[in-house]
Amino acid sequence: MALVINCTNLNEVLERYYLSPLYALEFCVGFPSNLVVVLGYVFCLQEWQSCNIYIFSLAISDLVFLCTLPHLSYLYANEHAVNDPSVCVINRYVLHVNLYSSILFMVWISMDRFLLIKYPMRNHRLLRPRAALVITGLTWLVVNVEVCPLITLLVQDLQEHNWTRCGDFASLKGDINPLGYSLGLTVTGYILPLLALCSFSQKISHLLQMQERAVQHRTSYKRPLRVVASATVMFLILYTPYHILRNVRIASEQPWVQVHSSSLDYIKATYILTRPLAFLHSVINPVFYFLMGDKFRELLISKVRNVSSKTKHRREPA
Repeated sequence: MALVINCTNLNEVLERYYLSPLYALEFCVGFPSNLVVVLGYVFCLQEWQSCNIYIFSLAISDLVFLCTLPHLSYLYANEHAVNDPSVCVINRYVLHVNLYSSILFMVWISMDRFLLIKYPMRNHRLLRPRAALVITGLTWLVVNVEVCPLITLLVQDLQEHNWTRCGDFASLKGDINPLGYSLGLTVTGYILPLLALCSFSQKISHLLQMQERAVQHRTSYKRPLRVVASATVMFLILYTPYHILRNVRIASEQPWVQVHSSSLDYIKATYILTRPLAFLHSVINPVFYFLMGDKFRELLISKVRNVSSKTKHRREPA
C-alpha cells in the first residue's frame, strides 16, 4: 500500500523538490553568463563577422529562455497553479523555441568554422555578415513555424483544466495529435540538426588531416574541431534522453497502449529527470562562446580590466 502511495506522489515530489530548485539554479548560473556575452558583443565588438552574428543570436535565445525559468520554478513549487494563462503559453512557447533554435545556431556556427578553415581569406559568400543575417532570420522563422502548433495545444489544454493548470508538452491534450507532433519535432528539430553537427565534425577533421599532410605542424585550426565535436557531444547527451522520454511519455498515454499505472508513474518520473538536463545547454553555451571567439574574448577581458582600473582609481583618495 505504501509503495502505491509513494508511486502516486513521486511525480509531485520530483516537480517540487527537483524541478523547481534546479530551474532556479540554472537561472542563477546561466543568466549572468549569457548577459555578459550579450553586453560584451553590444559594447565591445565593433567589427561583426558571420560567426559573431550566430553566437549573438544564440546568446539572445538563451537569455530570453532563462528569463522563463523563475516562473517555471514557481509553477512547480506551487503545483502548477496558474495566475495568468498568457504567461504560461508564452513561457512554454519560448522554452521550445530556444530548445530547437539553440542546436540550429550551433549547426551554423559549425558550418562557419568549417568554411573558415577551407576558405581562410573569407572569400566564400556564406562567410559574409549579410549571409549570416539571412540565415539567422530564416532560422528564427523555421523554428517558430515548427513550434507554433504548440500554442494551440497549450490553449486547448488550459481550457480543459479551466485555465488553472499549466501543463508540460508531454501532458498536453488537444485536437492536434501530440505523439505525431512530438515525433515530427524530434526528427526535424533535433535528429537532423544533430546529424548536421556530426557531419561538420567529420568534415573539419578530414580537412585538418589533409592540411597536416600538406603542411607540417599545422595545428592552429584544431580548436574549431574540438569545439564542434564538444558541441555535438553536449547536445547528444543533453537532448537525447529528453526526446526519447518525452515521446515514450506521450505514447504511454495513448489508448492503444496498455501500461500499468505504476509503470506509467515511473515513466513520468524518469521524464521529469531529463527536463532540467535538456535545458542545461543554456548554462553551458557561454563556454563555447569564449572558446570560439579569440578576438571577442580579448576585447571583453580588456574592457573589464579598463572598468576595474577606473573603479579602483575613483576609490583611491586624492
